[in-house]
Amino acid sequence: MNTNISKILKVLVALIAIVAAYFFIRILSTGDEAIVEGQGTLGIVGPLVSFSIGLLIVVAGVTVLFSIVSLLKKPEALKKTLMGVVVLGILLAASYGLAPDGAVTDVTGQVLEGGEAGAASKWVSTGIWYTVLLGAAAIVSIILGGVKSIIK
Repeated sequence: MNTNISKILKVLVALIAIVAAYFFIRILSTGDEAIVEGQGTLGIVGPLVSFSIGLLIVVAGVTVLFSIVSLLKKPEALKKTLMGVVVLGILLAASYGLAPDGAVTDVTGQVLEGGEAGAASKWVSTGIWYTVLLGAAAIVSIILGGVKSIIK
């Protein structure tokens, strides 16, 4: 890595650490009772939360940006990534097809509050099926990897 970029990143990390340490010390000096007695007002905790959310957004944005730039520099990696996204899309479509869109009922057959039939129920079921299919794919790949290493 370029030494100038490395120096800039070290200064940036040190600056973030100093700001975080400031908030940490202020929260500790304020004490639990004063924060709890705030009755929902965030006081000193609010700026820390805002700082953390801003930092998260910046880091996520930089990560996505550098990932996209890296993929565009290597077309073979881009092809593999797009193939993976297509496979995940196919699994999502299969999950959506497997998911029921009926109302959510209890054991007596009564519709639960908020469990009416519709898009929300369908997407929740889709998420469950998607997790099941991804878990099954992971288990199959682990087993196939083990069998492959035994055969070698």
